[in-house]
Amino acid sequence: MKDAVTARDLVISYGDAVALDRSTFSIPRGTVTAIIGPNGSGKSTLLNAIAGLIEPRSGSISVPARADGNHRIAYVLQTTKLNDTLPVSVQEVVTMGRYAGLGGYRRLTADDRAAVRSAMERTGITDLSSRHLTELSGGQRQRAFVAQGMAQDHDLLLLDEPLTGIDLTTAQAIDEAIHAEIEKGCTVILTTHDLSEAEVADWVMLLSGRVVAAGPPRDVLTPDNLTDAYGPSLLHVSEGRIFIDDAAHMPVDERHVHREISIHTESSRTDAHPD
Repeated sequence: MKDAVTARDLVISYGDAVALDRSTFSIPRGTVTAIIGPNGSGKSTLLNAIAGLIEPRSGSISVPARADGNHRIAYVLQTTKLNDTLPVSVQEVVTMGRYAGLGGYRRLTADDRAAVRSAMERTGITDLSSRHLTELSGGQRQRAFVAQGMAQDHDLLLLDEPLTGIDLTTAQAIDEAIHAEIEKGCTVILTTHDLSEAEVADWVMLLSGRVVAAGPPRDVLTPDNLTDAYGPSLLHVSEGRIFIDDAAHMPVDERHVHREISIHTESSRTDAHPD
């Protein structure tokens, strides 16, 4: 079975500025892959390249979900601008995820309506279907846009920091929906600042202007690799656990935040999560 993404000597740049330096990696199908790294490390840039929105400066990237004319990628951005004067309901926003697959008459089929209904149920927003998006909290909006992505026909779901700065209820709903995607045979790739989120993913890519390491969490999230990515001044070891002293990891009141426990060091491997 082919990987969901394969890259060789990939370099991505914006003009003369290199955003992701030469990197070779693969992302297995049917997994939740977390892309983690400090601010400016290239996480969103890599998602854009996987989605086909950026062409490599050099090297290659292969994504079967968009090869040979396929367009089976759903991409949910970290922030989506909304025109507050646009009279659009939650259900209409989610339904927009079906537009690309509609025929010339652009009429919804029973399958389209079922996909919308399923996406709303999985993200827990069915009861909000008639609400205007401007009436929702930030977390409720996030669920609506994630549902829009899930409503699309896709094999690969890209999520740019879907669990950052949201309430716990929203985080749980999105997390459950993500794992339901895997059960359907899809691949999910998400960016995150949260070490604890990366630790429970199936596959991790650690970035710092390049791919520092890629593989299972316990092989990637090691003290040496994290020091390489974040720098020694940002890492702290306490009672066999690693903490990152980075603004992106600071708690925010009344929101889903990064849990205090983080990555086990070799000295406390007996406490580590099982494979």
